Amino acid sequence: MRFVTIPLLLVVAAAAPSAIRVNQQRIEQRILKLAEFGKHPDGGVNRVAFSKADIEGRKYLTELMREAGLSVRVDAAGNIIGRREGSEPGRPVIMFGSHIDSVPQGGKYDGDVGVIAAIECVEILNQHDFATLHPLEVIVFSDEEGSMVGSSALAGDLSPRTLEMVSQSGVTIREGLRAIGGDPDGLASAAYAEGEIAAFLELHVEQGSVLFDEGTQIGVVEGIVRIHWWEITIDGSANHAGTTPMNKRRDAMVAAARLTLAINEIVTRTPGRQVGTVGRIRAEPGAPNVIPGRVVMSLELRDLSAEKIERIFERIEAQARSIGEATGTEVAFEPIYVGDHPPPTDSRVRRLIDESARSLGLTTKQMPSGAGHDAQEMARIAPTGVIFVPSVEGISHSPKEFTHPDDMANGANVLLQTILRIDRGGLESDIPGS
Repeated sequence: MRFVTIPLLLVVAAAAPSAIRVNQQRIEQRILKLAEFGKHPDGGVNRVAFSKADIEGRKYLTELMREAGLSVRVDAAGNIIGRREGSEPGRPVIMFGSHIDSVPQGGKYDGDVGVIAAIECVEILNQHDFATLHPLEVIVFSDEEGSMVGSSALAGDLSPRTLEMVSQSGVTIREGLRAIGGDPDGLASAAYAEGEIAAFLELHVEQGSVLFDEGTQIGVVEGIVRIHWWEITIDGSANHAGTTPMNKRRDAMVAAARLTLAINEIVTRTPGRQVGTVGRIRAEPGAPNVIPGRVVMSLELRDLSAEKIERIFERIEAQARSIGEATGTEVAFEPIYVGDHPPPTDSRVRRLIDESARSLGLTTKQMPSGAGHDAQEMARIAPTGVIFVPSVEGISHSPKEFTHPDDMANGANVLLQTILRIDRGGLESDIPGS
């Protein structure tokens, strides 16, 4: 009998883009490793921008980027940018990332999840030998918590005055940029022109409790809220607490208490997702045996709509006049801060994020961001999208901040699939805008 040897052909099929998934365990391990830089005894991190911990954390991420095959540079604004070339030269870049600087005694997920997930997306594409048409850039923004220095510079909108501000680490931002390898005298070189970035994506923990409370897995961010602050001064009459009858008092603190409750009621009863806060209050002269003659308090209103903020403020102002008449006090409002109205996220990118999440079997919710992010600066120069994952109990900027590993992996998978949809022309089927 004659035997014929037939060579064994090994056929290795490349994974379909929709089947590619991130490594959840690796994401969690790297989040915990990054938290070692600036580790706080209570479990969070002290890694404020330009501190020793920030510099050490940046070195760790630079190593991870290089291990992932990225070509790494630090731009004039101190942003770390790792680039993976695309297969078709000349296409604009798809950029994604976040920040790693923290507030004092902050958490280990705010910003970090977006950075670690961004690096993970590149590693998974490498593992599957998957080439994108567009070049990809992973970015670690500098000083997000202080003044959004890195993202403002990319958008060409970093004020020279900002450089002289003293950062949380005790040095000026100018000095801090030099410490992390930036060039405060050459910031113009960091700016991207409109059209150079095909899209920017940021994965972030929600920092609120909406997703957690509802059991929703992915937030598709519609836009970042506008913030208005006022200082409210209430003038009454300081007098002896023991000898002044109750019906003869012009108590500024009583007026302040009524106004605080009125603000809460007005904001709560107005339909929508706006929020209002009285976060600071000071009574003068501040003695236990003196009726307060003056109270100075803060008012902050946040919403996507500047028009709604103005409508709510008008109601608050009208109620303040009534309270003043009833208590014999005078109430005055002074605008302290009117934030720029950040552009909304791009409707096409929102659609792709939602489609990516649903294709993975994840639940989604269209929602605003109540906190500021680097994405709001990037939206000025590129189609931008923000992906939220749940924060347990809505806790953030705290050592108790926590996001489950499976939620981090869900967000990273949505980020990856959105990148691939954009790369395959997902933005070209709709009219730009929001």
